[in-house]
Amino acid sequence: MTIKALRQRRADLVREAQEVFDRAASENRGLTEAEASRDDAISSELQALDADISRVERQMDRQRALSGGRDENEQADQRSAGDRNGQSRFSSLGEQMMAIARAGMPGGAGHVDPRLQAVGSFNAGPTGMSEGIAADGGFLVQTDFSNELLQQTYESGEIASRVRRIPIGPNANGLRINGVDETSRANGSRWGGVQAFWTGEGNLKRDSRPQFKRITMELDKLTGLCYATDELLQDTTALSSWLRQAFQDEFAFKIEDSIVNGTGAGMPLGFLNGGATITVPKVVGQAAGTIIAQNILAMWARMPARSRKNAVWLINQDAEPQLFQLMMLVKNVAGTENVGGFQAPQVVYTPPGTNGNVYGTLMGRPVIPCEYCATLGTAGDIVLADLSQYLAIEKGPMQEASSIHVRFIYDETVFRFVYRFNGQPIWQQPMTPFRGTNTQSPFVTLATR
Repeated sequence: MTIKALRQRRADLVREAQEVFDRAASENRGLTEAEASRDDAISSELQALDADISRVERQMDRQRALSGGRDENEQADQRSAGDRNGQSRFSSLGEQMMAIARAGMPGGAGHVDPRLQAVGSFNAGPTGMSEGIAADGGFLVQTDFSNELLQQTYESGEIASRVRRIPIGPNANGLRINGVDETSRANGSRWGGVQAFWTGEGNLKRDSRPQFKRITMELDKLTGLCYATDELLQDTTALSSWLRQAFQDEFAFKIEDSIVNGTGAGMPLGFLNGGATITVPKVVGQAAGTIIAQNILAMWARMPARSRKNAVWLINQDAEPQLFQLMMLVKNVAGTENVGGFQAPQVVYTPPGTNGNVYGTLMGRPVIPCEYCATLGTAGDIVLADLSQYLAIEKGPMQEASSIHVRFIYDETVFRFVYRFNGQPIWQQPMTPFRGTNTQSPFVTLATR
């Protein structure tokens, strides 16, 4: 597990333990035998987690000390300048990028590092082994570097890390699979038509015929350009760190924004533009630009019970003061508010940092501020989403090409990254419940106020 996952698990356990004690305190009693047993189990798991976290942090300190205790630039330069016949791999992304930049300089075609892997052919497009390499040369990023870049891109994003990802093999350009055609929980509709019947002794068994839907996606292409100055290209360690940070931030932003807001035209279909998203109306008499308790309860009621354990709240950061108002409401008005002439029920917002939580919580689920949500008062400023119901396909490794000509007069080399990706919500429309009239969906938002 990553350090972030370990810390989040620890925060979840602390919150669970606190809920047990709060419940006992509210009922003016001690812990039951089952609650005490669970508290003991939580304590044991916390001890193990603390040990794991300490080990990971210790290794991170070692790595930082290693980077600071030796001259990585000098070692990389020596490797680059020396005989590479016995070398098969680059030691860092920065070292490989510098080799690509040198190969892209005038006359560089005759001094291409043999560890670089060319992609394509000059006549058909980008190439790495021709006289035209300076303008059009391209090389594959070393597989372990490109995979690490991808991993870090997804780990740095709170949305991308939660979707369901399917890798596409080398001989395919997309995904075509059968999905369950389930739009209702009524008898004869669950799992697309699978049914079970109570059958008496000796009676004929009845059959059922499920229906399936075809899920089809073709890979789209996400490209990014990174500009590196000649000064930066002289420092292997700085170049590697800079490229990683620039690449991770920009690709994570574009991937996550497309998962939320994508149009589906040459890019993924975002869940807000999918047919399954439910928009809960505002309360009659509700003031503009507000989020109140009834809004939260109405959204929660439209989230399928089986999706609640995975759901997260996504909010525009401008909406945070509205959530703090909910917390203040509980303290100052005993959990009620007057909207439209009636009393609203209590909804508790727990702010970030409480019990060690990284994020605030609402209805027990994390509240994640993100740039992709609409501004306060607009539909999409607060979203309740089960992101495991979003399907993404990807094809790696990433490809990279470089040119010294695009920004030649600025003394900059351009690195281009290409990543093939697509995605769409698994649900195509809201679900009709077995009993009840309100439809449900793993993607719920609030109407404009």
